[in-house]
Amino acid sequence: MKAVVCERPHQLGVTERPLPVRQAGEVLVRIRRIGLCGTDYHIFAGNQPFLSYPRVMGHELAGEVAEADPDSAFAMGALVTINPYLACGTCVACRADKPNCCVSIQVLGVHTDGGMCEYLAVPERAVIAAGSLTADQAAMVEFLSVGAHAVRRGEVEPGNRVLVVGAGPIGVAVALFAKLAGAAVTLADTSRQRLDYARDAIGIADVVAVDPDIDAALAARTDGEFFERVFDATGNSRAMEKGFAYVAHGGSYVLVSVVKQDITFSDPEFHKREMRLIGSRNATNADFRAVIAAIEQGHIPTDAIKTHAFPLTEAPEQIPGLISDQGSVLKAIMTL
Repeated sequence: MKAVVCERPHQLGVTERPLPVRQAGEVLVRIRRIGLCGTDYHIFAGNQPFLSYPRVMGHELAGEVAEADPDSAFAMGALVTINPYLACGTCVACRADKPNCCVSIQVLGVHTDGGMCEYLAVPERAVIAAGSLTADQAAMVEFLSVGAHAVRRGEVEPGNRVLVVGAGPIGVAVALFAKLAGAAVTLADTSRQRLDYARDAIGIADVVAVDPDIDAALAARTDGEFFERVFDATGNSRAMEKGFAYVAHGGSYVLVSVVKQDITFSDPEFHKREMRLIGSRNATNADFRAVIAAIEQGHIPTDAIKTHAFPLTEAPEQIPGLISDQGSVLKAIMTL
């Protein structure tokens, strides 16, 4: 089968690999769509700390069931998506029904080879029926689930004022599901191009550019009280530190992005506001199903989210260009 392999930073190639041999309890999936995300771009650039090369990337996946156990819940040819966060099932997090932060988690495309290939065998518990979704929509479920999980972690309520910093795919996902929860959402980013697209195509009405006047702009929107919920989806340590100042008294700050650096904050301000600081990692099967339902109900503008598409075999030529022009890219999807 064909597979896209990142041999080392900045070196991608299309190679031939043996078909995976399905084990009992696994489902063999014929991959049809692969969404590209920041993790893939970081792997290509050599900035992913939890990875060894060579690696088949790809964890935003949609495909058709090619083979399964005789008693499997999945019929041959059924369209599915895959939860790429493979958990051990026995650690302290798994016992607490939090497999998304499993102690020994194996993430497809990061810790182990992923789905930029024609076939992939995965445990049946990681396979999720895509319902009435199209293949393109099914490939978007994973990253949207990360946003939905963050909103769930933040316990967003109707009427909350919510600030999302970062207008990339994850930030847009957070904004969409916070809006769906009944919040008044403001989306901030350094890129006016991304903000304009989020407003005009995605439907996030209130956007604000991160510039020297950002503090005054956010204060004016909230009568100086700032936001009951703040989400960071920037992957930038300075932005993460700045976000503490935008949390209202009694509010919560949810860190969706992760950086290698330490981050610091003012302890007196943190305690004065009785602020909650929350980490949000990955997503669960429940989040995947909630996202599938939201797409089926027409709440998510998937046609606008998909901005680029190309065949799997063009990945070595296309990915560098996507990285250099990220202002125009919301979600690129590779096709098979």
